[in-house]
Amino acid sequence: MSLLPFCEWLAETRVSIALHESLFMYPLVESVHVLALCLFIGMTVLLDFRLLGLGLRSVPLTDIHERLGPWLKIGFVIMVVTGFLLFYAIPVRSYQNIFFRVKVLMLIAAGINAWIFESGIYKRVAEWNFDVVTPKRARVAGAASLILWAGIIIAGRMIAYNWFDCDVTQNPTIRWAAGCTPREK
Repeated sequence: MSLLPFCEWLAETRVSIALHESLFMYPLVESVHVLALCLFIGMTVLLDFRLLGLGLRSVPLTDIHERLGPWLKIGFVIMVVTGFLLFYAIPVRSYQNIFFRVKVLMLIAAGINAWIFESGIYKRVAEWNFDVVTPKRARVAGAASLILWAGIIIAGRMIAYNWFDCDVTQNPTIRWAAGCTPREK
């Protein structure tokens, strides 16, 4: 099942064309995306460092979670909305970009990691809230979060480069991974 026909349709919509061709709107959306990413990542790093015992060790995790939670949510929502708009502006190129695909997979993994932490590990926080060394599962969740978000940022930045674009002659494996369709002769 390929989403390419949907992406091709999306690329032909007036809003997609307007976003892509706008002199100011696309760069503005991209800038807001990066600023929201900074807000979200900043808060995430503080929380993850506490989970790993690398910072804010004297502050109970519940206090950090409670104070950073609203900022995390604001940054995340803005990041998702602007990320969708960036995809909407160039859906075919994004869909066929191997870095975009890697980013999406890592976003899914980061979401699963956050869900596991929030629905399982954090539910027992009362047992270890004041501990300098958090339980192993909490440390693993914090480390996984840091690694995944670093990868997401790198993959997101790499989307801008066309090393593996479908309109460039590529290795068959890269063409397959990027979802490139065979060229017409």
